[in-house]
Amino acid sequence: MLAMTWRARRRYDIAHVDVYSGPSFVWAEAVCEVLRAARKPFVLTLHGGNLPAFASRWPRRVARLLRSANAVTAPSAFLAEHFRAVRSDIELIPNALDLSLYHFRVRDKPAPNLVWLRSFHFMYNPVLVPTVVAQLKRAHPSVRIMMIGPDKGDGSLEATRDAATRLDVTDRVAIVGGVPKTEVPNWLDRADIFLNTTNVDNAPVSILEAMASGLPLVSTSVGGIPFLVRDAVDGLLVDPNDANAMATAVERVLTEPALAASLSREAHSSACAFDWPAILERWKDLLVSTAGPS
Repeated sequence: MLAMTWRARRRYDIAHVDVYSGPSFVWAEAVCEVLRAARKPFVLTLHGGNLPAFASRWPRRVARLLRSANAVTAPSAFLAEHFRAVRSDIELIPNALDLSLYHFRVRDKPAPNLVWLRSFHFMYNPVLVPTVVAQLKRAHPSVRIMMIGPDKGDGSLEATRDAATRLDVTDRVAIVGGVPKTEVPNWLDRADIFLNTTNVDNAPVSILEAMASGLPLVSTSVGGIPFLVRDAVDGLLVDPNDANAMATAVERVLTEPALAASLSREAHSSACAFDWPAILERWKDLLVSTAGPS
């Protein structure tokens, strides 16, 4: 990566660098050092619900990197506001979707068919799902959930399976695993409610995909999610790691058709602001103005 950045320096006018926490941050630092040596302007985009915690441990490193950039963007107001003290000119450019790929329909009479779409990692708390399903099973014996996402290898997939076995819901929790990105709209179309159990997050594309599909959304209220989802308007937000609250919110969607229909329509309406053509224009304006005359 570093060698390519240097060797190709005469083939590009400006660089775009994604900034995450952890080891990925080291790569961003190194790439930006090469870009400075090559005298190339660069734009940073902040990512990840863990980035604020990382910055609290390494404030000088993070501040130095952000201040060295020609421009900084963030896909959510959560990160933009958090780092305003470092860069007052952070530009909010949301994640984008091609809405034409998603199958929107209003869920005005949702069945207890749920879907979960994230990587299997403890930060996304997949282990909570079987507990939620076990609680819903009492009033909705036909409840089912599809859990879609790759295994990150931290033991959370095995822990989720163990929880499903312990709670006697293995026949109701279908662990699909990873699917091609092009197939995600079809999987979402099979469900009536979207469940998001994460403990750490920023501006998850999976939530945007659910909103684009018109899925009533029940999610934890962590990180950037309250900046993305308006509680009781676009979805229902609950405290993290609270299976009772999450099951109660799903129960509301299942038993209040007017609420389900409203959440479905409002979610899709909000998702329209993230359609790729509109976001592309904002990126074009930023990159052209930052790169300057060629």
